[in-house]
Amino acid sequence: MARAAVPGRLNWRVATLAEARDETATARTLVLDVPGWPGHLAGQHVDVRLTAEDGYSTQRSYSIASAPSAHSAASDGTRLELTVQRIADGEVSPYLTEILAPGDPLELRGPIGGWFVWNPESLAPLLLLAGGSGIVPLMSIIRAHDDVKSQVPVRLIYSVRSPADAIYASELSERASSSPLTVTCLYTRAAPLGARSGRVNAGIIAEVTSAAPAMLPDDKPAAFACGPSGFVEAAASLLVDAGHDPATIKTERFGPTS
Repeated sequence: MARAAVPGRLNWRVATLAEARDETATARTLVLDVPGWPGHLAGQHVDVRLTAEDGYSTQRSYSIASAPSAHSAASDGTRLELTVQRIADGEVSPYLTEILAPGDPLELRGPIGGWFVWNPESLAPLLLLAGGSGIVPLMSIIRAHDDVKSQVPVRLIYSVRSPADAIYASELSERASSSPLTVTCLYTRAAPLGARSGRVNAGIIAEVTSAAPAMLPDDKPAAFACGPSGFVEAAASLLVDAGHDPATIKTERFGPTS
């Protein structure tokens, strides 16, 4: 996937894993100490590079999960969180989710991306659509929204295979109970009794956007869709078909690395 870079922030830095926590059986959040981190915007990502002893190196892009203010929570102001979904035959994600241990170094550069970002001064309602680990940059937006105490309503449509695959499930539930956030989960493989099953469709879009306070086309919500290519293409098309202005829809997609 092509991503835009922020000039001047492409120098590689050595980060250290401070701690890690499992989000699901295959997704892990890495809490990194990054000396000299310049700060980021909600929705941006970083490149991570691994280099073997024989000099072979490879890199992947990962979305930033933490809010822009989170780095200031560290004593030296350099803390950053990434959430990585393990790909069984991947070259980088198995190392990051299974082997990397506290105290271990890794290289990263960024922040990168100037399009798929949320401006905390925006007064537009937020309509977020996530497929699988596409929730990660949207979680940065949700956390940033709470941190600045924004009162604009936030709707999240989150599509996952099963409840066990839902990243940040507990945190999303907690935030939805005490903020302007509403979460609608769709389960494509195994749905709990009474939960919604199936993929995102026009009916779900209409239901979520028409609930008060409305996020209909005339309300001009800022829409962010992230996930696998098929999910993002379907979500964006459904929004356009419903009358939303394409200029208000920001998308970010991921897929296999060639």
